[in-house]
Amino acid sequence: MKKELSVAIIGAGMGGLASAASLRRAGVGVTVYEQAAQFSRLGAGIQIGCNAMQVLRVLGLENKLRSEAFYPRSWNNKDWRTGEIRFDMIFGEAAEKKFGAPYLLAHRGDLHSALASAVPDECIKLNHKLTGLEEGADGVKLTFANGSTAVADAVIGADGVHSIVKTILFGATEPNFTGRIAYRTTFPARLLNGLEIDECTKWWGEDRHIVIYYVKPDRSEVYFVTSQPEPDFHTESWSAKGDVKVLRAAFEGFHPQVQHVLNACPTVHKWALVDRDPLPSWAAGNVTLLGDSCHPMTPYMAQGAAMAIEDSAVLSRCLQGVEREGVADAFRRFEATRKERTSRVQGTSRTNTWLKDKTDTDWVYAYNAWTTPLAA
Repeated sequence: MKKELSVAIIGAGMGGLASAASLRRAGVGVTVYEQAAQFSRLGAGIQIGCNAMQVLRVLGLENKLRSEAFYPRSWNNKDWRTGEIRFDMIFGEAAEKKFGAPYLLAHRGDLHSALASAVPDECIKLNHKLTGLEEGADGVKLTFANGSTAVADAVIGADGVHSIVKTILFGATEPNFTGRIAYRTTFPARLLNGLEIDECTKWWGEDRHIVIYYVKPDRSEVYFVTSQPEPDFHTESWSAKGDVKVLRAAFEGFHPQVQHVLNACPTVHKWALVDRDPLPSWAAGNVTLLGDSCHPMTPYMAQGAAMAIEDSAVLSRCLQGVEREGVADAFRRFEATRKERTSRVQGTSRTNTWLKDKTDTDWVYAYNAWTTPLAA
């Protein structure tokens, strides 16, 4: 009887949990190792594109997400001062019919919680910070800062832009600091004192922008994220606090709706925007990278998490039925299947022109990671 393949996943973010759920569906044994001592609900929103929803639907999470997320009619792109519409990308029922899945706006914590619900608790080990990997005859040995060790047939590095797995495989490199920073927060919509905001709008300024949308189906919670120049700020922590007064001053002169939202928000977080150039290779032996660890990108297409979720489905297809001796080839096929697409999204997002004017969106939203042809 063939032994079940064992895979260790480093990182319990969106990509790590999606990979665990997808691999378990493919009959692969998984253990997820996360350095944090507990999960926390960060104050941030996330756009779940139709392409990501194709994956989440198969993982059994669609109904849960529909009940907790906002279902927008469009992603509206407007002039920062006049409110003139530049391009209104219609979503809602029309996009769901066209692309085969809904487009949802959610709180990141709700998406993370949904993904965590698809992975049994016994498969997730918290407080496990990876310190070493060593591939040998018996598999890949993992060493953790808490003194524990483990052995797996394969390892997936889903540990983000500062990936420890990437550093172990390919050495330390600095990400590209874009010279721009972002403020973001979620807050109760009641603080708007009755103002009805657009469902989802990107307000395009001359050298900065702000995206505002609801993250709950009852419109009870509002999210915004900005991008503006600040070349000397290099802190990437999502938990770093920003100064609300500085933020408001940075968007002085923007449309009254923007002003109202910024005046209502009580606190904000601030972080530097970074990305990386596409890596020459994602894998070495029976270890591969996935998601932000190998193709981190700017947030301007709202596709970073979606790319990791797509990765998870494709990787599970490549590993299904594979034994340890075939893992390296499966990882090669995974990279060959995904690299062109993720590199294109990286490059497109970097320009920050997505949906600014009428845009071909089919290549992004119509993609289905469960049915796309796998590389030979």
